[in-house]
Amino acid sequence: MISLPAPLVTTREHVVRWAGDLRAHALELDADPEAIRRHLDLPAVRFLAGHEVPPDWQRAGDAAGAGPAHGLPTLERVLVSEELARGDAGMMLASPGASMCGALLGVLGSQEQRNWVYGRLAERPRWTCFALTEPERGSAIGEMTATLTPDGDGGYLLDGEKRYVGNAARADVGAVFARVAGTERLGVLAVLVDTADPGFRAEPLPTVGLRGAQLTHITLERVRVPAERVLGAHLPPTRRGMWSIVAVFNQLRPSVAAIALGIARAAHDYVAEHRRLLRGRERETYEELGHRIDAARLLTYRAALAVDRRPAAGHLASAAKARACELAEDVTLAALGLFGPGARLDHPLLEKLARDARGVEFMEGTRNIQKLNLFQGLHTGKVGRP
Repeated sequence: MISLPAPLVTTREHVVRWAGDLRAHALELDADPEAIRRHLDLPAVRFLAGHEVPPDWQRAGDAAGAGPAHGLPTLERVLVSEELARGDAGMMLASPGASMCGALLGVLGSQEQRNWVYGRLAERPRWTCFALTEPERGSAIGEMTATLTPDGDGGYLLDGEKRYVGNAARADVGAVFARVAGTERLGVLAVLVDTADPGFRAEPLPTVGLRGAQLTHITLERVRVPAERVLGAHLPPTRRGMWSIVAVFNQLRPSVAAIALGIARAAHDYVAEHRRLLRGRERETYEELGHRIDAARLLTYRAALAVDRRPAAGHLASAAKARACELAEDVTLAALGLFGPGARLDHPLLEKLARDARGVEFMEGTRNIQKLNLFQGLHTGKVGRP
């Protein structure tokens, strides 16, 4: 196992204690995604609300979870995601905070743009969203149809649709990717949007797993984007579109693997708590799953360290994401099998974990996409490079 620095050990100790609070409300949130608003005072939720907020914008207060709220490196995100997802992935994903929008600000944001976003997050718990995926096109940047039309004053008017965007119906601030009218691939920009502005509409979608994330369909009709909210204007055009997307996903992909790992651990723990007597093949299955969880954790931690050492090194993270998502599905289904017929009815929390496990598969690229990315890394010799 990887040896963790003392500050990360302390962080893990805190989130391990807080994870039980999330699990206590897991089924409530699964039935009503808006239930998260009733639990904004939970230490884990308070921590996530400040997750990645720079120290200058840290909210004041001595209550548990109020701080510190620093920009966390990849390995620390993994530790937090694993332990809180072990509590409940839905509650974690439903919590307010900078989330993916914060990671994008770290890659493309100017100081003024960070001040605008983090200043709002510092006022009270607020949600953000990251709008990339489009209906029928997914996240294929070459097929993006959302459009930015110059308004003549240095800004743009934003039109289009986005789909499967987490927390968008709750968000006060959104990061939206769109193509500048009349340009090709390099014309894709990321912009910051105030969701209260005219023309921004977000409608929650019905989902089966990870319902707390409240996936949303966004419609954009002539949403005004001032020039100061165009991300990456200070960077070359080649570093604003696909480059920024890859940079953000490299940072966050290990965290998605950690979410799947946390779900697998939660199901494994559930068996230990509710099926204390396992014999023969059942015991072998349970122990084998435990070994696979340990192996997936080591792979995920190594992937996070690779990104922390070299931000472009995202291929191992693809391997971790693919492996952890497969593991989460295997563990949750095997756990249900250990409780026999009627397990989904008799053990609703375990049934929810099985649904959530399947949902993680579709976060940030499915398994086949991750395997293609890993193959490219192997083919080009980038995987395993010191």
